[in-house]
Amino acid sequence: MSNHDEIYRNEAGQYDAMVARQPQLDQVLAGIRGINGLDVVDLGAGTGRLSRYLASASSSYTATDLSPAMLEVLAAKAAADGYGARIKTVVADHRELPLPDASADLVVSGWSLGYLMNAELPEWQDNLDQVLAEIQRILRPGGSVIILETLGTGVLEPVRLDFLAPYYEALETRFGFSHQAIRLDYTFDRVAEAEQACGFFFGDWLAERIVHHQWSVVPEYCGIWWKHDRK
Repeated sequence: MSNHDEIYRNEAGQYDAMVARQPQLDQVLAGIRGINGLDVVDLGAGTGRLSRYLASASSSYTATDLSPAMLEVLAAKAAADGYGARIKTVVADHRELPLPDASADLVVSGWSLGYLMNAELPEWQDNLDQVLAEIQRILRPGGSVIILETLGTGVLEPVRLDFLAPYYEALETRFGFSHQAIRLDYTFDRVAEAEQACGFFFGDWLAERIVHHQWSVVPEYCGIWWKHDRK
């Protein structure tokens, strides 16, 4: 099993090259909440999988992550692509955000909150309460929250992994989030390239599955949960 914390600290560039093989989510996110003129906060922004879109038409874009290395890649990409002046990066834990009250119209978090909500952690429910309380604190009345998490990699239908299923259920039943599943496949030129790139992050089990099925397009499902403040 790969050590994701280690990858985020020391292999941010290689991680970024892998997720760049997935389709953009601009239209999906825009269908939930348009960003024109909004102040947007991206929690666990990583290397900027969503940053170009979220910074494109928003009034402000703040990217947080626990890994400075990931944010450095994000900032370098933004500068190279000409939108570096539009972003602010902040090293932060989701449970204690160094951001002002009522400072965001939209909070987005992609593939990040789940690390704190692993059901094998005795404190996962406390973590969820703390994170959502922080999100609510920084949101303005009428704001929106969008959360993206995995529904399985190397699978042909959505799967709620055992250690994340209670978290997803809590979002829906306790906190009233709407949700949907979409395909978010990784597309490579060659099977060997897919094997190397995905095996690096997900581990040998996926690399072996890719070779077995001769996948140059590696199937993945993404879950999206969202909630709008009706105040």
